[in-house]
Amino acid sequence: MKKIKDFIWPVIGLGAVVVSVYLLWHLLKGLSFADVKASLAAIPPHRYALAVLSTLVAYGALAWYDRIALLHLGVKGISWLFVSVCSFTTYALSHNIGASVFSGAVVRYRAYTSKGLSPAQVAVLVALCSFTFGLGTAFLGGLVLVLEPELLQRVASLLPAVLASPTTARLVGFGLLGFVALYVIGSILHFRPMHIRSFKIEYPRPNIMGRQLIAAPLELLGAAGIIYFALPEAGNPGFLVVLAVFLASFSVALVSNAPGGIGVFELVFITAMPDLPKTDVLAAVLIFRLFYLLVPFALAIGVVLLFERGRLAEALRNKATSPAHSPNHVPPPPVDGPGITPDLREVQARDMQVRKAV
Repeated sequence: MKKIKDFIWPVIGLGAVVVSVYLLWHLLKGLSFADVKASLAAIPPHRYALAVLSTLVAYGALAWYDRIALLHLGVKGISWLFVSVCSFTTYALSHNIGASVFSGAVVRYRAYTSKGLSPAQVAVLVALCSFTFGLGTAFLGGLVLVLEPELLQRVASLLPAVLASPTTARLVGFGLLGFVALYVIGSILHFRPMHIRSFKIEYPRPNIMGRQLIAAPLELLGAAGIIYFALPEAGNPGFLVVLAVFLASFSVALVSNAPGGIGVFELVFITAMPDLPKTDVLAAVLIFRLFYLLVPFALAIGVVLLFERGRLAEALRNKATSPAHSPNHVPPPPVDGPGITPDLREVQARDMQVRKAV
């Protein structure tokens, strides 16, 4: 049964990709590469620059996620540079691959245990970072649905009628804001831990909670800004609409478990922008994928290779300076599984629980 469960989410993700790509092909049928290329060339240089700046804001806020979690743990002495590189690598991989194994477990486990953190501390760090993202999504999503509930009409063709109605949207928005308010009150008044299924969420100190409510929306605003600045100024629906559509597209892509949200993100976003030429919207989404996903992904692979090369060199040096193996030498216990320790599996399980709960 456990092996079957391991294959369920990948199969769902691949299925979502196939269906989305098929629907997207019908949506974009008739467009040519030359049209998209012309849309890309029509974006002014200063708006490309603003899209790059938005990318830096987004990844800077993601690095703040890790820093906030370390403050919650009371861990000091790890430089901002190390935290930023670790966070950048983690999210660049997870955004593209979409697998829990890369969404905070393996990369952070390898990086932070090298700085002295225990596996239990890494598990808490991963869980808090995942929850911070969910908190920001709930906060901004709630605000957008309360202020502009009719925005869900833009994706009415992809939703049941009851979910696309402004009344339902506003109720969902108030529900999301209520969840955030409960978290804030629980932190201030030191409520008992919140239980979501088998996972326990302890309310952080108010100074940690306040940082979460700044960092998470900042990251989402930066990510949405990439597309906003890549869209043409003429006919641009405004940042609030772009933010709302981005939150919906990104959330659906995450829930679908499609690797990198391929096809799913594009389908929702282009469908929700009927007032703009499809080539311009597609060009903006391609810019987002390039700046927020593909370039960071390439850089992250290089960071991982350099880090592992350094760890290997250090291990070889330690082996060379260690005394020769004696006949009575007792080998270390074998690794349980193909390169994954029980502690690391616990970190991965914690991360998956938080992703499902959020």
